[in-house]
Amino acid sequence: MADALRLHVFFSGYVQGVGFRFTTRHIARDFKVCGFVRNLPDGRVELVAEGAPEEVRRFVARVRETMRHYIHKVDLTEEPATGEFDAFRIAY
Repeated sequence: MADALRLHVFFSGYVQGVGFRFTTRHIARDFKVCGFVRNLPDGRVELVAEGAPEEVRRFVARVRETMRHYIHKVDLTEEPATGEFDAFRIAY
């Protein structure tokens, strides 16, 4: 996708042990996005999503809204899409 966007997001707060990854994967089913979500050793959750720019932004916004009670900080970077993903998954 030539006009695809990648959002690389780090969520901080009480984001592990609360179903964050599974909720994110479930939300991804409603959007045309590819990428992954995973827990990091430092307690954050990393999310990488690629797709059409508006679709990716809406997906991340839905994750933020749904999990807002657990999130204290969001670090988000827009990057060019790589096209390396064919689905959205939980990474371990």
